[in-house]
Amino acid sequence: MRAGLRGLTTRGRSFLAAALAAALSAGILGEKDLLRVAVLLGILPLLAAAYVGRSRYKLACNRSLDPHRVPVGANSRVVLRLQNLSRLPTGTLLLEDRLPYALGSRPRVVLERLGAHQATSVAYTVRADVRGRYDVGPLVVRMTDPFGLCELTRSFPSTDHLTVIPQVTPLPSVRLPGEYAGSGDSRARSVAVHGEDDAATREYRRGDDLRRVHWKSTARTGELMVRREEQPWESRATVVLDTRAYGHRGEGPTASFEWSVSAAASIAVHLRQAGYKLRLVTGSGADVDASEAGGDGTLLDHLAEVRLDQRAEVTDLVQRVRQRSDGGLIIGLFGTVSVAEAELLAGLRGNGATCVGFLLNSSTWLSLPEKARAEAEHAHGTAVLAMVRSGWRVVGVDHGGRLPALWPQAGRGSQGFALRAALAETVAGGVR
Repeated sequence: MRAGLRGLTTRGRSFLAAALAAALSAGILGEKDLLRVAVLLGILPLLAAAYVGRSRYKLACNRSLDPHRVPVGANSRVVLRLQNLSRLPTGTLLLEDRLPYALGSRPRVVLERLGAHQATSVAYTVRADVRGRYDVGPLVVRMTDPFGLCELTRSFPSTDHLTVIPQVTPLPSVRLPGEYAGSGDSRARSVAVHGEDDAATREYRRGDDLRRVHWKSTARTGELMVRREEQPWESRATVVLDTRAYGHRGEGPTASFEWSVSAAASIAVHLRQAGYKLRLVTGSGADVDASEAGGDGTLLDHLAEVRLDQRAEVTDLVQRVRQRSDGGLIIGLFGTVSVAEAELLAGLRGNGATCVGFLLNSSTWLSLPEKARAEAEHAHGTAVLAMVRSGWRVVGVDHGGRLPALWPQAGRGSQGFALRAALAETVAGGVR
């Protein structure tokens, strides 16, 4: 009842004021009929407060998102189900779901009446053009009586999460360098000269099952040989995302960093579908193993929240990758790097790894004067050349570049990369 009285609207308070004035006037003038009017005016807001206050705890609500993970620019449908658990019908209900600014304005829905033990559902759509993880809710319900004399607000504490992942672009099938790097016996068997006595045996080790002894190979080598166990081949790949704040330019969804994040997501999903055991490393300290079931979702959820880091350095990134480096293919997405930083990236080529780098010329995301543009192009060309000389296969990226068109360059042989190195030398010399 107290909560109901606190929720009296301007109309309800006016009724009480009019009742008080009528009662005073009835006492002064001795008019019993006016006193009856005062009682009627006073009892209406009190009944409304009791009615609304009693029913405020008899509502249940749940929310569902379909889907709960969407790419940038896609819609998600939010369904609210509201149920009246009371024996009395409700008055007018105003539903308002709280949303972050990036998901648009707060939706407001009016329900004229909800009967006893009745349930209803309302739906609305949200859309985000900026990746991230957003809270949907809590739901605020404003309840009022049929006369609008009392209004109470109830907030349901539950919230749901909408994850807006970067845009994933399908990539063409390309034969990548380093795709034969990995572990397991199956690949060795398949690429060896076929035959019963060739790549399917190894030396006997203590504890091996004697039923696996291969007598022909034993007779030929003079040592006890056993058949290899079949192990699934694992092609390994590491996607490296540069998060240095000073290496990227532009703002909002069209910034160079957003291009890198979307490219990292597209490449990672493409390699996962190709059967690679995948690892994602970022300059912010993240190290995500996406080789298990559901790995795509884990990886994309992380990329939805990755941000630029003012303290990230190339040395830290190289050290983080090398902590678990086991060869295979390394694909890096880098912002603008200096020649010294490009030489530091040579440290990733250890343990037989094949490195392919997408090097963004982030200055093309800005409008620069002609002289500044020439200097930026010269710096980018020398950085490309330094990376090529250190053994990287480099794909240059300018503003407006489309990853599906650039992706085939990642599979080119050494001749193509030598040509690009010569081109970089020519550009650098021309600028000088």
